[in-house]
Amino acid sequence: MKYTIRGERMEVTDAIRDYATSKLSKMEKYFDNPENVNVKIVFSVRGREQKVEVTISAKNYDLRAEVSHSDLYAAIDLVIDKLETQMRKFKSKLMSKERASVVYDIDYDEEEIEEVVKRKKVYLKPMDEEEAIVQMELLGHTFYIYKDVETEKVNVLYKRYDGSYGVIETN
Repeated sequence: MKYTIRGERMEVTDAIRDYATSKLSKMEKYFDNPENVNVKIVFSVRGREQKVEVTISAKNYDLRAEVSHSDLYAAIDLVIDKLETQMRKFKSKLMSKERASVVYDIDYDEEEIEEVVKRKKVYLKPMDEEEAIVQMELLGHTFYIYKDVETEKVNVLYKRYDGSYGVIETN
């Protein structure tokens, strides 16, 4: 796995770097080609809390988890637990889909099938980020889809765990 590690408002020591990479390297068993997997780790300090954010980018999917804790090493352990849980769920869903594609006479009443329960069409009004934030807050949602007035591309505005905002920009 290829690692990108950085600290926000803190120095990442060799000890922290080595601890995180050694713990994360145990996840290589989940990937067919771990050498093609990119891992981004961001360490930060927020008050008395140490925060660890990890994003794992594989060929067909991304995993992301973040944990805040008073002990940085405990936060690393907890974030890896979260990532392993996500990976196990993802792998079991893949296995279920593979089995479902082979066996045609599945009784769907007995299987737990996730389905879309609501579909909505939206008009993408051109607007800037500030207006999108206002619209999202007025609706009481945690995300909002809009067309950027400058780039004319579809963007997704979302509220982050820390209360700030993020934007996903499309190509």
